[in-house]
Amino acid sequence: MNKTKQYLESRENILSIYFMSEYPQKNTTQEIIKSLSDSGVDMIEIGMPFSDPLADGPVIQHSSKIALENGFTIDQMFSDIKAVHKEAQSPLVLMGYFNMVMAYGMERFLKQCKEVAIDAVILPDLPPEIYEERYKDLFETYGVSLVFLITPQTSTERLNYINKLSKSFIYAVADNSITGTKEGFSDNQLAYFERLRKHNFDVPVVIGFGISDKQSYTEACKYANGVIIGSAFIKAIEQSKILSATVPKFIESIRELPN
Repeated sequence: MNKTKQYLESRENILSIYFMSEYPQKNTTQEIIKSLSDSGVDMIEIGMPFSDPLADGPVIQHSSKIALENGFTIDQMFSDIKAVHKEAQSPLVLMGYFNMVMAYGMERFLKQCKEVAIDAVILPDLPPEIYEERYKDLFETYGVSLVFLITPQTSTERLNYINKLSKSFIYAVADNSITGTKEGFSDNQLAYFERLRKHNFDVPVVIGFGISDKQSYTEACKYANGVIIGSAFIKAIEQSKILSATVPKFIESIRELPN
């Protein structure tokens, strides 16, 4: 069984935090992973900066730009993860774009994932059909699951198809806009969340895009297994001089820290 799936299924009201590797400063990736793990988050998503993102809002786009200026490389990211992954209590997930992974080498990338115990990867621009036809066997060879995104426009038929392919969790995009903090959920979003709640998924479902505070976290958790927070966290650490203090303070603003 996929270990990320197994871990998430043992948790309630999952809180996953996304940040960009090599942001806000160079060589801060290890510190952020440690601080997030110590703060009790249920999953840690490490972003791989890309120069031409599809759905990232201004905050994540800015962090991507800074990370690239700070000298981000996939090799350095894996080196950072290798140094701390055994200390992290929470599953680590990578999120980036298919083009950069292809340029790096898909098998080389998946082999590196296996070496640092990463078994879930989010590549939003790799369609499920292409994954199933060309890459599924390779992913399975290295024990890595591709995480698929669903949206309010995803049909029931496609939900079933994505559910069939999913081995770790499903990323439910809260709306069709770009990432970023927003105030409250619309009636249409709540209807979409209710539809997801009633669907018979075989893996955990986490909601992302627009989750930014305790209120939106608590509301979204009524409909799904948990949430992903990205832009709000990135904003919180942007000017931080002491990440080990800023990270737990942000997590505590969302939910209580573990004893």
